Parts: sequence; structure tokens; C-alpha cells
Amino acid sequence: MGSHARPNRIHRTGVRIAMVALVGAALPISAAGLAEAATPGATHSADENDQQGSGATTATGQKQGTQRQFQSAQGAWHAGKDKAAEAQDAKDQAAPQINADHAFLLDARDGSQERELWGGAKADESVSMASTTKIMTAIVVLKHPEWLNRQITVKQEYRDYVQKVGGSTADLQTGDTLTVEQLLHAMLIPSGDDAAMALADNLGSGDTTDARIADFVNQMNAEAQQLGLTGTHFDSFDGISHGNNLSTARDLAKLGQRAMLQPVFADVVKNKQFKTEAPAANGHTRYYTWDTTNKLLSSYDGALGIKTGSGPEAGYALVFAAERDNRTLVGAILKDDQSRFDDATKMLDWGFAH
Repeated sequence: MGSHARPNRIHRTGVRIAMVALVGAALPISAAGLAEAATPGATHSADENDQQGSGATTATGQKQGTQRQFQSAQGAWHAGKDKAAEAQDAKDQAAPQINADHAFLLDARDGSQERELWGGAKADESVSMASTTKIMTAIVVLKHPEWLNRQITVKQEYRDYVQKVGGSTADLQTGDTLTVEQLLHAMLIPSGDDAAMALADNLGSGDTTDARIADFVNQMNAEAQQLGLTGTHFDSFDGISHGNNLSTARDLAKLGQRAMLQPVFADVVKNKQFKTEAPAANGHTRYYTWDTTNKLLSSYDGALGIKTGSGPEAGYALVFAAERDNRTLVGAILKDDQSRFDDATKMLDWGFAH
């Protein structure tokens, strides 16, 4: 029995040694593969490769497969990132990046038609429009070109009105006599409320100043209806509201586009400065110099006008137009802050790029 036991012990010992050898061979292969996958470019010594034998080929294959998977995942990540960036760029290009929500931009095409380019989130909300009201005041006046050379004498109540409401002024002097065309310059360039009142008082119908002004404002509302400005209502000739002097950015852009079809209007609003003279009450000559309130005329290449506005309720407003490469764009901004000219510039740049 003793003679048979020894071979069995040797056999079992040999099996254990073989198993240990196999396990020992397997462990370095796996560790090496993982190490190489985690550390690209890592190499083994010749002794390690000799000991792994055919297992080294398997480990190298595993390493290359892991690297390919990593590179594929990395490529997919970069592709996804690029697509996200492209999507954001497309979103940014889809609209001008401005502060104002009450904004609208159109392409005037040949002047008689317009094509919508972009509207802000609140382009159709009716809000206070301040002195951009004077665009409609001018349109009503220009419906009667025979009025342009009509002489109007400045009344003291026009000056008193400006003082009372704290409005903008052309500093018209009592007793001076100006033509309707001169008063259009005084109203649209320095935004004179005194000039606007002179026009409404003299070109409306009625026996009193209040009646004549009320008639003139009615003409403004009739014109708004005729032009299809459904979000617009006037209760004022100059934008000093009595609570219901409202418009939308879309309507004002369309109104500006229609006004620019009038050669006299377009000629007036393009002026950075205008100088004129008028007979004074004392028989002498009065010299007037009016500077525009529209900074866009000095800062934007191709700017054509049109009209500014501001007030406690309205904030800062601007109706503007510019021409480049035989294209004319017209836009409007309401309830903006003092960045209205920057916003208009961004809108125009975006519009001409589209």
C-alpha cells in the first residue's frame, strides 16, 4: 500500500503545479492587457512576452479592441458636441440677439410691398409708443401736399403746452411764421411737441383748439384703420398719451415703411441737422437749427431715419430704416432701454445677412 501511495501523491502534486502554472500564466495576461489599454504605448519586456507565448497575441488583440472602442466612443462624443454647437449656432442665427421683446423687422422690397423678416416675442402687443406717434402726424399732413407751403404763426399756447407736459421742443418762438414743411422738420428732427401741436391745431377742423386737435387725431385713427394697423390707436398728436395712445412693433414698422414712400417725409427724416429761417414777429429774421434725436444716422452706414420716442411709460422707442445693396429694411423697437440704437444695429446687421 505504501508503494502505491507515493505515485498518487506525485500525481496530485503535479496536477496542482500545473494548475498553478496555468493560473499564473493567465493572471499576467489579463493585467498586462488592462495596463496597456489604460496606458497607450506601454510595452512589456522580452521575458514577459516569452512567458505569455500565444497568450500575448490574445492580450494585444484585447488591447487593440479596447482602444478602438475608446476611440469610437471619443469620436461619437466629439460628433455630438459638434452637432450641439451647430444647433446652437443655428438658433443664434435664427434671430438677432437683442434686449427688446417688442421688436419687428421687415424688408421693404420695392417700397410698395413688405416681407416680414423677424418679430420679437411681443411684436404684436399694444404698448405706449411715445413720440413715434409723430410718424402718423406727418402722414396725415402729407395727405394734403397743397398744405406744405401754408403759413402758420406760432402761438404762445404751443410753448405753454410743452412747458406743461415737459415735452421735447423745437423752441419755436411766439409770433414767428413758418410753413407746414418747416414745421414737419421741427417735429420730426428734434421731435418738437410744439411743432406737432401747431400742425394739429391748424390742420384739424373745428371752432376751438381742442376741437381742431380732436379732429386731427380722428384723422390719424382713420388712417391707421385704412392701413390695417389693428394694434394701433391714437389719443394724441405727439405721443403725450391720455391713456390710450398705443401701437405694436409690427404696426409701427409698417407705418414707417409707408411713411418712407412719401418723398418729403423721407427727405426730412434723413437729416442729422437742419437749418432754416423764418419771419419773426418783430419783423426780423429768425434762424433755427434743429439736430436729430436719431443717433443711428451718425452710427450706421446706410441709415435713412426714421423717428425716436421716449417716456416714463413707453421707455425708449425707435422706428428705423436703412439701405444697403439695393435693399431697404425697416424696423421698430418699443419699451427698450437706452440700448435701442445698439439693438437696431443688431437687427439691421442680421436682416442684411438674411
